[in-house]
Amino acid sequence: MIGQKRPFAGIAGTSIMKFMDLDLGRTGLSEGEATELGYDVETVVTETTDKAGYYPTAQPLWVKLVADKGSKKLLGGQIIGKGGAAKRTDVLATALYSELTLNDLEDLDLSYAPPYNGVWDPIQQAARRF
Repeated sequence: MIGQKRPFAGIAGTSIMKFMDLDLGRTGLSEGEATELGYDVETVVTETTDKAGYYPTAQPLWVKLVADKGSKKLLGGQIIGKGGAAKRTDVLATALYSELTLNDLEDLDLSYAPPYNGVWDPIQQAARRF
């Protein structure tokens, strides 16, 4: 934009949309896309809540993570819920950009306060189930 050249780092296909009262987010490769590209795919799907489970307005949140079985490298993810999907989709997109593994996801220092999140973020809960 200002005449300086900078290489394009690429994209992960990150998107978020609203369907009725649900937020649907995705980033990276789907299970099918990863399989087509030759990865030995491993997936996990978890149902948790968008905030601390004991908080009065907690709602269900589903997280699907797609990873390479051997290296445990994160390849993609999808998130569906009434709230909190956008934040977590962005965390996954950042993790993809940084080439994090499932173990790295578990070690992230993500914000905690009952109206926003449980002690362990749903992404970390999913990563621990591999």
